[in-house]
Amino acid sequence: MSDAPAATEAYRCGHVAIVGRPNVGKSTLLNHLVGGKVSITSRKAQTTRHRVTGILTTPQAQFVFVDTPGFQTRRRSRLDDRMNRLVRQSFADVDATVVVVEAGRTTDADRAVIALLPRGNRAVAALNKVDLLGDKEAMLPQMAELAALFPFVALVPVSAEKERFLDRLLGEVGALLPEGPPVFGEDAITDRDERFLAAEFIREKVFRLLGEEVPYATTVGVDSFTTAGGLRRIRATVYVERDNQRPIVVGEGGSRIKKIASRARTDMERLFGGPVFLEVWVRVKHGWPDDDGMLDRFGHSRRPD
Repeated sequence: MSDAPAATEAYRCGHVAIVGRPNVGKSTLLNHLVGGKVSITSRKAQTTRHRVTGILTTPQAQFVFVDTPGFQTRRRSRLDDRMNRLVRQSFADVDATVVVVEAGRTTDADRAVIALLPRGNRAVAALNKVDLLGDKEAMLPQMAELAALFPFVALVPVSAEKERFLDRLLGEVGALLPEGPPVFGEDAITDRDERFLAAEFIREKVFRLLGEEVPYATTVGVDSFTTAGGLRRIRATVYVERDNQRPIVVGEGGSRIKKIASRARTDMERLFGGPVFLEVWVRVKHGWPDDDGMLDRFGHSRRPD
């Protein structure tokens, strides 16, 4: 028997894509909307590489949010191609779209994302980071431009980090969802399994603890994941592209990879609700971003457009 909340005639449920250029706050918005860490974040652009689902259930609606990678305007590898394909596919697979832009500033990269929206797509623009904008009137010409670029249902200033005006955003998006019963239990916050989340938590720490370039040359695979007596034992590998990158990730005497593993384990234990024994290794895999076999292994879809 499902533990999903009982549906009423007016109950709504649907999928909502969260799209935008890199580093505009999509993953932070998703995490604060669902009240849990399901999508990794860092100050570096293009941290998100996968389609990540976050679920929010309220008495009125169930929102199944889909966080997507930031759309890349420059093609650098097959990995970039696959991430851009995810963004395009998301428009066809959802009932509504939230386009995240930075409050007070619309860039060419933002316009490129908006240009991908199919006519007829029901979309809301979320003007994020409004708390960092000194002059709120600076949003007025931006709102006019956004309205000219696409017939958005609503333009909503928000602060994902400060959780400001998220209720208004949910109200606008909720009105776009179709009527229907919830499809997930009311306590669910993602449909991703623990194995996937473990790899993502490790990758997040790589992005946060390394310099500007090396994180983009890394990916993470979980080699084994077992549970016994409430203890999760996880063995994972961080892959780098070049030989000279391995010692950077490892650090002197293994100090950096130990810190990466320790911080990732803390996040895992918080979300999984139990102790975790984590081993993380570093290996070189030349050219992995252009290796279809590696990309398939790490869950990057290659469905055709």
